[in-house]
Amino acid sequence: MTPQGQFTVVAPIAADRLPPLRALLLSMNASPGVADPGNALLPFAQFPQLHFARFVILDDPTLADIEVYGVPRPRLPIYLAFMGDCDGAAADCLAEMVTRSPAGLRQIFGLCADFPPEGDLLAWLRAHDLPVAASYVNWVGRTVQQIQQESILQQVLSARVDRTPLESADDARTRWREMVNFVRTEVDKRRLTLTPAAPTPLSWLFAKWMNLVATLLVALLAAPFLLVLSPLLILRLRRLETSDPELCPRPSASLLLELQTLEDQDVTNQYTAFGSVKPGALRRWLTPAVFAVIQFTARHLFNRGYLGRVQTIHFARWVFVDGKRRVLFASNYDGGHQAYMDDFINKVAWGLNVAFSSGVGWPHTDFLLTRGARRESFFKYFQRRHQLPTQVWYKAYPGLTLCDMERNARIRQGLEQHDLSAAQALAWLKLL
Repeated sequence: MTPQGQFTVVAPIAADRLPPLRALLLSMNASPGVADPGNALLPFAQFPQLHFARFVILDDPTLADIEVYGVPRPRLPIYLAFMGDCDGAAADCLAEMVTRSPAGLRQIFGLCADFPPEGDLLAWLRAHDLPVAASYVNWVGRTVQQIQQESILQQVLSARVDRTPLESADDARTRWREMVNFVRTEVDKRRLTLTPAAPTPLSWLFAKWMNLVATLLVALLAAPFLLVLSPLLILRLRRLETSDPELCPRPSASLLLELQTLEDQDVTNQYTAFGSVKPGALRRWLTPAVFAVIQFTARHLFNRGYLGRVQTIHFARWVFVDGKRRVLFASNYDGGHQAYMDDFINKVAWGLNVAFSSGVGWPHTDFLLTRGARRESFFKYFQRRHQLPTQVWYKAYPGLTLCDMERNARIRQGLEQHDLSAAQALAWLKLL
């Protein structure tokens, strides 16, 4: 199994270079916001381990919101963020990009304020690669290669399978065997490729289980202190909840139009949001703690198709920016934007509150878990207002949803069985 990695390169943009940067990023696209896979600057399709990538200008329109706390608006730069989800180590993916497309990367990041024209490009990218506070991978180990090969397999078999009515239960097994023999022949003749999964890196397994043990030990040691302090923490949190300002005005029509123009170019969409963390010691402690819990559960529990009860997210990440004063969130999800938000509201609204209620202006919550995102209009105004247009977005397998990938994986698994019962063969045929 090949685990997935993520990189988040964030660099300040020189003030006078913002217009040419926007124009340069626009030149990379084949349609609004969607990258040309073979664009001249960074041909994403040449990197077979890359699932998703995006360039986003982090120009925060809500930066002044923190003034409602009596805190002056901070003077923070506008950033360029380059994010990717890949198979294997993110550092290796960046290294390959530098090897294959150094000129394009230098042209893009040359518009950043601190980019050294003659410096070590890879070292600069790695120095600006921010640590991910929490991340989610829908199916750890499902590679780009597997997704693409299994999609071709499904198309070939769906075009070939006999669709006449079955005369008996055994007919299903007969047709399954015919498909198995056909695939074996095509693979032998190299007209179909089904690459076996690579061995799981021992270093990754060791790090995963060490993380599990260390986290459980820390939780065990911290439990007595949290038990004693929890009444005080709950009381303090409740006081903040009742006094925190709520900033959820209706987003402007021009912003909605700009965002909607970039959406529904594929069955999968992108989402990028950026905003400030509420001031105060409790939020400075609570926000990293919440992200640590999200990271732990995503790493050890929610890594086989589900994030809670939500099944539409391919990848997601939370990243601290500006010394934990702001948070960048990015995701890739199936379906339309409204359905994506409704899915969360209906299934895990409490999870949204836990993950995002430390953001300035979040709808009022009760004891962190209730209200908040359940206040649908305010929540939807908040998330749209903090959403940023994604200038360049790449997906390695356009037209495929997570449901498609799961079906295709089951088709392949059925072919690899030694035998199937009549009922199992019939269920397998229905996948075609």
